[in-house]
Amino acid sequence: MAKGRGSAMVAAVVLSLMLVALHCQVAHAATYVVGGRSGWTFGLSNWPRGKNFKAGDILVFNYKIGVHNVVAVNKAGYTGCSNTPRNAKVYSSGKDQIRLVKGLNNFICTFPGHCDGGMKIQVMAS
Repeated sequence: MAKGRGSAMVAAVVLSLMLVALHCQVAHAATYVVGGRSGWTFGLSNWPRGKNFKAGDILVFNYKIGVHNVVAVNKAGYTGCSNTPRNAKVYSSGKDQIRLVKGLNNFICTFPGHCDGGMKIQVMAS
């Protein structure tokens, strides 16, 4: 076999294995409805407890449009109930689906008084 052809075959096999691994990882992603039947509302800070979240899992935030929103913030934004940095992603569809990243994922509602009233969650994804 020519040297170039062998390298191309190895590259093709490696690429195929990577695609299979990626497909398996995506296929095993779980979907969680934040707050269950109650949806995205006040007092959910303990909702993530006991759940084994993984990067790639999807959180679904259900709420009435115009009454709440979901903002993905950093830890300081979560602690201080502010949507810092200013380029924080704001969701407002009422049926937001957000894919978790590895590490700490922080979400708040930025309607006045909502985050301070307990409308926020932190989710650790492995």
